[in-house]
Parts: sequence; C-alpha cells; structure tokens
Amino acid sequence: MAEPRNDNESSSKVPLHEQDPEKYSGSSDSSEDEIDGQNQEDLIRQMLRMKLHQGKSRTNEDLAKKKSGKVKNIITMAGAGISTSAGIPDFRSPETGLYNNLQKYDLPNPQAIFDIEYFEERPEPFFQLAKELYPGQFEPTPCHYFIKLLEQKGLLLRHYTQNIDTLERVANISGDKLVEAHGTFHSSHCIEPKCRKEYTQEWMKEQIMRDVIPTCKECNSVVKPDIVFFGEQLPDRFFTCLVDDFKICDLLIIMGTSLTVQPFANLVDRYIVKTLN
Repeated sequence: MAEPRNDNESSSKVPLHEQDPEKYSGSSDSSEDEIDGQNQEDLIRQMLRMKLHQGKSRTNEDLAKKKSGKVKNIITMAGAGISTSAGIPDFRSPETGLYNNLQKYDLPNPQAIFDIEYFEERPEPFFQLAKELYPGQFEPTPCHYFIKLLEQKGLLLRHYTQNIDTLERVANISGDKLVEAHGTFHSSHCIEPKCRKEYTQEWMKEQIMRDVIPTCKECNSVVKPDIVFFGEQLPDRFFTCLVDDFKICDLLIIMGTSLTVQPFANLVDRYIVKTLN
C-alpha cells in the first residue's frame, strides 16, 4: 500500500503507460537504443540516482559493471514508497498513513484491522477498508515500469515486494519473477483450515464492491484475500526463492522501503554476506 491520493486531474485520468507507452512500458516495438530521447542505460542510471537514492560511488560502480556486461541477475526489493504516487496510502506516515486514519472503524488499535484473530471475530472493518483501496482503482508508477524494463532486458532475476496492491501485475511483470512477501489481493482462500477453497480476484472484488462479507460456497466460512495478516506466516515462495536467488544476485536495488519490517528487511543481509565473501 502507499500515501494519500494526488488528485492531479491532468494526469490521473490517463494511465502513465497510455500517456507514453514507449517511455513507461519499455515495449519491444520501440527502438532498442532510445526511450524518449534517452537510451536504456541512461534511463536506468537516472532511476538509480534520482529515485533509488543509492550512494554515488556504489551506484557508479554498479552501473560500470552493467555497462561492461557483468550484471546479469538483478534483484529488486520494494515497499509502499513506490506506490504512493499512484495514490495508495502507506501504513505508518504521520497524519497521512493508513494507521492514522482508521478511527471510523472503531478498532481497539490500528493494527487490529490486519490481525487474523480480530478478523475472524469481526471481518467487517477490513472489508470496508478493502473497498476503498481495492486493486483496479490505481495505475502503476514509473518505478513499476522500471522493474518491467529490467525484465524485458533479461536482467531481472526476481522482484521482492512488500506491497499487496498488485500493481506489479498490472505493469505486466511476470508472475514467476514476483515474490509477494506480504501476500496479495490477486487470489483468495476460505479461512477454514479443512476447506481452503480458492477464489479469484474478480470474485472477491464483486463481493467487496457489493458490501457483502465474502463467504465460501463450500463451507460458508469467511473468504479472505491472500494478504498476510499479523499472526500468519509469510508465503512459502518467499522462503524458497531467497535461498537460491541471493547466491547469484550481482546487483540489489532497494526502492520505497525503510527496511523496518522483518523478515523482509533481512534479505539485505544475504546480499551483503554474499558480497563480502
């Protein structure tokens, strides 16, 4: 998730990739040497310097490696910051963050809306919030299309994201390149352990937009989007992919996250240890 919506009428009605598809999508139909007046090396350099805020010496070194063809396996790690310009609020920003604007739901504490035990007892607040933030109302940002560009150039090993907004999928980043560490709205399951029937994003959206608590057709239990609540384990894919990915990663790009949430933040340590070795 990401910060309060910017209702800039001049751009919000036209998706970024429709305003200038070649610039943001990295379409294979465009010139291999030029994107909006810059070659793709310049675009990557600009994104690294202006968007990612990496140290100058490290950035220059990594770019030099890429230009010489040594960088072939890039991992990107992302948090809510890459989606704030799409209008999606993050969780913890003072005054504007999601946790500071939940009073209307009469919660015992802000985190309760994403607590699995609270959800099982009172799912209504979560689904009311989900209606406001449901995927499909927002468009990917240049950061999402930058990640897609890395994939198109054959450089993206994996994209690890804390976000549940599915904007990576909207930007057409391949599912096999994604590790949605905190889950996703892309799929849903019945919460009854003996059932666990799966439901599509389209089905879930229909229930939420009708202000209906989604219930399982098989057992009548509540159906929850596959986002990770407090008290739940991260997806198995997070743990299986990281074992091999970081062994061969030769460039790690971190964007839109302060790396305060574990175990996602610990991924950096795997890259540092590998680099030191």
